[in-house]
Amino acid sequence: MSKLVIKYVWELPVRVTHWLNMVAILTLTATGLLIAHPMTLAGSPSQFVMGWIRFVHFVAAYMFAISLASRIYWSLVGNRYSSWRTFFPYLNPEDRQQMWATLRYYTFLSRKLPHVVGHNSVAAAAYSLVFLLYLGMICTGFALYSEHAPGGFYALTFGQLRHLFSNQTLRLLHHCFMWLLLGFAIQHVYSCWLMDIKERGGIISSMFSGYKSVEED
Repeated sequence: MSKLVIKYVWELPVRVTHWLNMVAILTLTATGLLIAHPMTLAGSPSQFVMGWIRFVHFVAAYMFAISLASRIYWSLVGNRYSSWRTFFPYLNPEDRQQMWATLRYYTFLSRKLPHVVGHNSVAAAAYSLVFLLYLGMICTGFALYSEHAPGGFYALTFGQLRHLFSNQTLRLLHHCFMWLLLGFAIQHVYSCWLMDIKERGGIISSMFSGYKSVEED
């Protein structure tokens, strides 16, 4: 039986951006649903309740964008487990083999679970798609945000999207990205819980401490 050792895997910027993304997505979802379906929540217009909800939504959007930019930067300067190369496992034969072995385990075709230190290949490939959803959410959100200032920075940066898509199409895309991310979040929690039980490596606790229990070899 292989000996387990404690290894520092997830660096502080990875853990911080992970939890910031979680808080931002939950806040954006709650406020976004209220913005999409506004209701009377105040006794008078002077209470500015919906205005404050929009303000919180925009603050969370800025936090989300900064967090994603920070994570992308750290993928260039961080350790091997946070590197951008991790998210493209299909680019080399060894990772493709590990991806196939993991898929066989996930689909109950094999009882052997490949043990890895960082992300397994299937999860890493999925996260690369999630990052694209993040970018889609941010770009469509800021394109809609730019409508209040046609000549401003966001109109110049993201305004081309408003020429390609109508306002309602952008809103639909924005909402679709939200539901896809919520669906991923449910699957993500389930997968982490499952792998924590099967691998006994402390996947969930490692996102707080940075340390995982891994096989010595």
